[in-house]
Parts: sequence; C-alpha cells; structure tokens
Amino acid sequence: MKKGNKLLRICIISRRFQILSRSTEHGFIWSIAKGLAGLGHQVTVISYSSSMNQFKIERDQVSAYFLNDEGSKYKRTSFEESAYQHFLELHNQHPFDLVHSLDSSGSKIAKNKRALKVAFAYDVEATQMSQLFAILGMRQETVGGLLTTAFALVYKFLTTYFGSDRELLKYADGIFVTHPQQRVILERYYLYPDYHIYSVPYGIEVGDLTPKEKSIELKRNLNLPENSHIAVTLSDMTEFIEVKNILSAFEKVATKKPNAYLIIIGNGPLLPKIEYLILSLALGNRVILTKALKNNELLDYIVVSDTYVNLSSRTTGFEPTQIEAMAQKKVIIGSEVSPISNVVEDGVDGFLIRPADTESLANLLIEIFSGTLPTDEIGEKARQKVLEMFDTQKMILTVNSSYQKIIQNKRL
Repeated sequence: MKKGNKLLRICIISRRFQILSRSTEHGFIWSIAKGLAGLGHQVTVISYSSSMNQFKIERDQVSAYFLNDEGSKYKRTSFEESAYQHFLELHNQHPFDLVHSLDSSGSKIAKNKRALKVAFAYDVEATQMSQLFAILGMRQETVGGLLTTAFALVYKFLTTYFGSDRELLKYADGIFVTHPQQRVILERYYLYPDYHIYSVPYGIEVGDLTPKEKSIELKRNLNLPENSHIAVTLSDMTEFIEVKNILSAFEKVATKKPNAYLIIIGNGPLLPKIEYLILSLALGNRVILTKALKNNELLDYIVVSDTYVNLSSRTTGFEPTQIEAMAQKKVIIGSEVSPISNVVEDGVDGFLIRPADTESLANLLIEIFSGTLPTDEIGEKARQKVLEMFDTQKMILTVNSSYQKIIQNKRL
C-alpha cells in the first residue's frame, strides 16, 4: 500500500457476481475483490445468487453474501431492497467507507449516501447507455438511414436520461467505464464531470488465455473436411438484422470458397426465422447452428475457427468471447461502433467494419480464407495486445487508486 493510501471498508454490489466452487473458475471480478483484500482493504460482496447456493461465503479474505441462496432471509424481497436492508445491517455493525455498485442494484443506498456517510460509485452498466450503442450498430449509410438513426438516438437518449440515468448519476461520486467512448458520452452528453470518471477494463469475465490446439475431432463431429475454413459468430437471436447481414455476406463467400463454413453459436426467439433465411439462401449445408454452448465447449469452437465475427453493438463492455478469440490468435472482424473498436486497431490486429456493410465483410472473409492476408502476424499482434491489457495485478492497483480518489473527491 502506497504511503497516504487509506485502508478502506469496501462493499461491492451486483446482481450477477460470478464465484464458482473450484478456485480456478472464479470470475474475473472476484479476482479484483481478492486483490483489493490482499492490499489490506476489508471487502464485502452483496449479490443475488451463486452456483454454490450458500448465503454467506468467506474466501480469499473476502466476505460474500448471496441474498437468494440457502440460509437467506431475503428470498421474498426484491434484490434492490434486500441489498439495501442487508447493507444497513452490515453498515450498522462496522461502517463502510465506499460502496461500488456494478449495476443499478445499489441505487437505494446511493440515494441515502449522505445519511450513511459513505462514498458511492457505479459502473457505467448501471446506466442505459448500451441502448445507444445498439442503435448505432444498426445504422444504414443512406440519407434515410442516417436520419432514422439520428432520430432514434435522440429519442432513446432523452427517454433514458430523463427517465432514470440523470437521477442515478446525481448520487454517484464516481463512474467506472471500460473504454473511451463511454467516457466521452458521459462527459459530453450526460454532463457528468470527467474528473469523476475512472477507466478500468476490469468488467470482462475472461477465462484461461493459454493458446489451445485445434480440435480435429470437433471438425469430424461437425462433418467438416480437414481443409475447411471456418468463421464463427455468436448471437442471442433477438436482433434479426444482425444475423441477416452476416448471412448475406457469407452467401457471397460460399459461392467463391467451396470449403468455407459459418458456425452460428447461440439460441433465441428468432431461431426459426434465421433457419428459414439460411434455407432461402441455399446455405443449409454451409451454415451450422449449434444453439447455446457451455463455456468450455465455446472455446473449442473459437479455437477451431479461422476468424471470429462479432458485429453486435448491443453492449457497453468488451466482448469476453472476442477477447478469448484474440488470445487464441484468431482474425477478428468487429463492429467499428462497438467498444471493441477501442481494442482492435483496424488492419493491424483485426478488422473493423460497419455492421451493415455486407460487401466489406464478404471480401474480408474471402481474403482470409484465400491466405492473401498476413493472418498469422495479425493474430500474434492481437494476442499480445490482450495479454498486455488484461493484467490482473495492474487492474487491482488501478481500482485501488480510483477508490482512493473517490474518497478524497466525494461529492457533497
């Protein structure tokens, strides 16, 4: 601990907080909490549920409470209310210095922070900013499309900002963001002071980044030839246009590259409509739908692929699977309006395109599968960037420094 840094009692609140029964499978946020405890802070986590189904778990000098699990008295209460009540119980015993809510679950505590005498920080995920990125990702480069997008953006911003986000930000002593776009939007449009914004890309639940070997067995199970070229994409199948754009581009690829295949991982309400489109485009034997996969299975599909395509913009955080793909030296094709555009440098360690630009996507896939691009070099640069960015110890120190500043600059 640096001289002048205060040892703090910290409460982290999130409806979703990953901690599994085996220590090797802890979520990345748990690693941050454990690291803060290792610096001497007293760290408490309040969350909804865990796979261990225990109300209280004490591990790695961190105390975690799961309010919907066995032994909890809060099962019939909403999580926001139960988090507030349990926080009060703990706070009355030993007062906290700072509360960090990873989503909006801690809002009732934030509204009472003055009476409770605590500093309060949110993650940007607590706001509805992600809806703005979703609209940007769907824009079409036509006059009508641009006007429609502009109107939708203004309407969504006004309804979300005045509906909830302005009230939420009013009580925040600090906001954590994962990339520069979020920071600019917070300051310029949400009118939130820049000196209360802290940039730390810790919100990504990444797994083991060790390089893996391609599974020949997986190709056989999928009835794919050994010399096949594979593009992988993920979808929750709630936005038809996202999948339609990828399929439209792949239709052109399939015509020119007979050994090219597209694997779509995921499930959702629009699956029947997507299946019908695949048949309509005569891609039935060239597109594989796996439905939902477990995390360990998902990694096998990433490893066996040549390129990972993710043109979704419906997130304000880095895509975990995309980070995994970069670590596995895959050629990334991402959206230029999504947060990954702050990680991928176009043409250097991946490629960025507009989600609606099917022509560019088709040409890129053809070049990748034809071997006319330096894919090995691009993949190696992608891996090195990921390893440099996601240094856990560096993130722990950055979060600690941010907490100290939040305490010092607490808003009145």
